Amino acid sequence: MADKNSLVVLWTSGDPDVAKKMVFMYTINAKKRGWWQDIKFIVWGPSSKLLSEDKELQEQIKDFIEADIKVEACQACADQYGVADDLAELGIEVKYMGEPLTDYLKSDSKVITF
Repeated sequence: MADKNSLVVLWTSGDPDVAKKMVFMYTINAKKRGWWQDIKFIVWGPSSKLLSEDKELQEQIKDFIEADIKVEACQACADQYGVADDLAELGIEVKYMGEPLTDYLKSDSKVITF
């Protein structure tokens, strides 16, 4: 059960500048600086393709996992781009996300989308 100190970052953009200059920077700092106790990071849509191709972002995902940020990816999206195995190899939990996202939205977690 999520509490009010729980953040879900829903990353859908395939724009590398958005990822590097905002999404990833905020997410890791939010965890390291204690702005949020529990952070979940969801890779969904075009972001899954970008992540499969961008080595710098892949390294940052590893940093997220080491910092105890739960990283998940949408199975349906990853399958559409043919990158499910690539994402799983990064340590990302690849699964169908419709129901989990709905649960996050109904919980006390804050959901932010990029």
